[in-house]
Amino acid sequence: MPIPSLYRWFSGLFLTLLVGGCTSEVGSATPRIAVIPKGTSHEFWKSIHAGAEKARQEIGGFEVVWRGPERENDKSQQVDLVQNFVASGISAIVIAPADDRALASPIAAAHRGGIPVVVIDSGVQGIPGSDYASYIATDNVEGGRIAARRMQELTGGKGRVLVLRYQEGSGSTTQREQGFIEVLSAVDGIEVVDPGRYAGSTRESARDAAENLLEADSDYAGIYCSNESATFGMLLALRAREMAGKVFLVGFDASDGLIEGMRAGHIHGLVVQDPVAMGELGVKTALAVLRGEKVETLVDTGAKLVTGENIDEPQIRDLLSPPLKKYLGE
Repeated sequence: MPIPSLYRWFSGLFLTLLVGGCTSEVGSATPRIAVIPKGTSHEFWKSIHAGAEKARQEIGGFEVVWRGPERENDKSQQVDLVQNFVASGISAIVIAPADDRALASPIAAAHRGGIPVVVIDSGVQGIPGSDYASYIATDNVEGGRIAARRMQELTGGKGRVLVLRYQEGSGSTTQREQGFIEVLSAVDGIEVVDPGRYAGSTRESARDAAENLLEADSDYAGIYCSNESATFGMLLALRAREMAGKVFLVGFDASDGLIEGMRAGHIHGLVVQDPVAMGELGVKTALAVLRGEKVETLVDTGAKLVTGENIDEPQIRDLLSPPLKKYLGE
């Protein structure tokens, strides 16, 4: 057997043992709901996890199995996880797809095979209510529009605005980029510069991409990034070039580093989601489907703009610092 094939065989065997070896649903009276995030390292996914645990603690009578790849670009491991959860007889799946195409087939196969699938955070190709039970997420196109309106306000509707994209195949961020460009392209005084450059799945790759872009051209009134790691990588690149605070930076999602950047005057807007609500509603919806209840096929969990002016308001503070310890015990 060739080495790559052997590696894939061992990887599949490991995942089968990890997911299904001791957790088969056969003969089990307690429903078990798998929650599969895009990744497990970012604060955003910890908030999703907290939401899932919140649902379990509030309702009881079922288990949550939290399993996902460490890196957000590992779509093949997500595919393997879905297929192995199906093989183990899991009751239902809640998933944030890393790729809108690669995950479409395994999600649809699981759902049509009798295992309800609820898609959260990022879309996947298919029809809610047919290929999967429900789609629960931010209206990402509108989130991009919110960011664009903030950028228009900051720049006075004039100047060149750079877009650093996140990752090819990521449905949520593609929609955020779409909404942003849609609004600013209609503003006569703004030139949207979209070189089609992707930040990649980590802060380090985002910083490298940002530095390369700024090395080639740094004459911008503003810069937009469509997720946390891309925004943070751009922030680091701007600081390295002593441009932080001199160029308007609008990003998406939040973390301690981004909040500190906003307080320092280096970030001028963050569109934040409610990942705790996504995790909670995803699990509750999956449980409702298992109980034979009718569910909404599309649920918008909302997005809010955070600025230096409203960052300390109670409602914003709750979104920026969700109660992870309460639900995860970390």
